[in-house]
Amino acid sequence: MITRRRRLAIVVSHPIQYYVPLYRKLATREDLDVKVFFTWHAATGPQRDYGFEREFKWDIPLTEGYDHELVPNVSHEPGTHRFFGLRNPQLYKRVLEWEPDVVHITGYAYASHLYALWKFHRAGIPVLFRGDSHLLDRQSPWRWQLKKALLRRVYSWTTACLYVGQNNFEYYRRLGVPEDKLFCCPHSIEVARFSEPNEELEAEAKRWRTELGIPDSVRVIVYAGKFEPKKQPLQLMNVIKAMNDDNVVLVMIGNGPLEEEIFAMARRNPNRFRVLPFQNQTKMPVAYRLGEIVTLPSSYGETWGLAMNEALACGRRVLVSDKVGGAPDVVKSAEAGQVFRADDWDDFESKLRELLTQRSDPAELRRRAKAFDIPATETALVAALEKTLKR
Repeated sequence: MITRRRRLAIVVSHPIQYYVPLYRKLATREDLDVKVFFTWHAATGPQRDYGFEREFKWDIPLTEGYDHELVPNVSHEPGTHRFFGLRNPQLYKRVLEWEPDVVHITGYAYASHLYALWKFHRAGIPVLFRGDSHLLDRQSPWRWQLKKALLRRVYSWTTACLYVGQNNFEYYRRLGVPEDKLFCCPHSIEVARFSEPNEELEAEAKRWRTELGIPDSVRVIVYAGKFEPKKQPLQLMNVIKAMNDDNVVLVMIGNGPLEEEIFAMARRNPNRFRVLPFQNQTKMPVAYRLGEIVTLPSSYGETWGLAMNEALACGRRVLVSDKVGGAPDVVKSAEAGQVFRADDWDDFESKLRELLTQRSDPAELRRRAKAFDIPATETALVAALEKTLKR
């Protein structure tokens, strides 16, 4: 007996480098037809990133290996930095014409996505909603009560909510989403792209360190991200400077509004810092390997922190703040790294020194990273889809 293939429509703003491998994997399944509907852009040219404060284009293919369509966006200022940055009057009609069994929507905080969520609910089409919000950031009581009232209504329009980890699960529960509507669907990366070929990547990183004038005996910490206040790069540099240890160097990788101050501090302290500009995707498996510890010291607004997963896939431990949404899921033991109290730089320094006294097993770290590989997310998503349709 021939079973009809399920039709899964995915609504997302643009080709996100972390999600695209999942779309490709889903497209190879014999039991699914998948089509992705982009509401902002389809990676045909450079796009402006408001955190990096520049235009860039990822140097890996983002629209190959799966069916997709760009829905016209009529916003006068398109982008994901604002609610009305995504305005797609044809979105609902175009998805409906494709005749999906289930619609998967990523993110509600855009005009088009919110409207589509409501329309599909009214039409009786099952909606799988996926986001990664948490409750780690401070909110005023009145703002939280208002947000809670609004989001309870929004999430009532979903058939299921896919939570990415522990903090995201608690977020949905606090908003009153019934537990039988919650399905685990972890954030993931393309682990093999970061972990292999390991020996070649390690050798390239060693050559790069030599070019940067970093001796083999020096312990290196890597920060890779936007140079913006919420990620606290300047506070991080001040701690490394105050440690006054010639055997510790911090490599800063990125761009953003704080870059002038960061470059100035690095010039004043050449023995403590190296600063590199934004590195594209093909370079990151080497960039993480410049050090032995990767840090993410964000004070707020870090919904997951996929740099943690990438670092582990490169065989590197992490030191992250407790405001990083994915910390409880990724840093489950001291072998993977440490979690420090956000804005407590004494705690940061103490845990950094502890990590520096230990040696890690890169092969074990790469093995741990596979818990957040693309096939894990694929399996979880398909299981949620099937359970949703059975209802």
